[in-house]
Amino acid sequence: MSILEQSQWRYATKKFDPSKKVNDSIVAQIIEAARLAPTSSGLQPYKVLVITNQELKDKIATISMGQTQAAECSHLLVFAGWDNYTEERIDHIYSITTQERGQAPDRYKAYTDRLKAAYLNRPASENFDHIARQSYIAFAYAIAAAAELKVDATPMEGFDNKALDELLGLNTKGLKSVTMLPLGYRDAENDWLVNQKKVRHPESEFVITIK
Repeated sequence: MSILEQSQWRYATKKFDPSKKVNDSIVAQIIEAARLAPTSSGLQPYKVLVITNQELKDKIATISMGQTQAAECSHLLVFAGWDNYTEERIDHIYSITTQERGQAPDRYKAYTDRLKAAYLNRPASENFDHIARQSYIAFAYAIAAAAELKVDATPMEGFDNKALDELLGLNTKGLKSVTMLPLGYRDAENDWLVNQKKVRHPESEFVITIK
């Protein structure tokens, strides 16, 4: 099935069947797609938390503006970005890079020095905005991978970020929540959206061609 066919099949699932669980090996493929997503300067400034504990999912549902998918899903993925760029974080990923590629440890020093000069002198809030945008790329990869594997998913921003950060202890990890992605299998009999036509702006309005 092509990415276009997968995109027609998927929708923002409103009702999961809690009795149907996604195999961990399938979830691992979805997470791997997110891990392989491109990011600015290859920094990959985010983590993915995988939550299956039902008590914890129930608590998260209470801070998700009435969206029960957080509780009913099989696996809940939380995309959390670094709270800021730091010298140590930049050096760490480039240390991994040089090791994996068999390169000299200082191979990218001139480049990382430029990154540090650009990021470390900016407000943390501005950096986090940039970090959050990077996490959305991985988020999109995860959604696409889920559709390819016929796993239902619900892109979710409607939750109390501060409350979720406290509940998951993200502050102690130097992270801040960005988005959530409940994974599972649709309850087709009770989901009002499942048979609704997918609606988007027509191509004539969506595309602007500049020649």
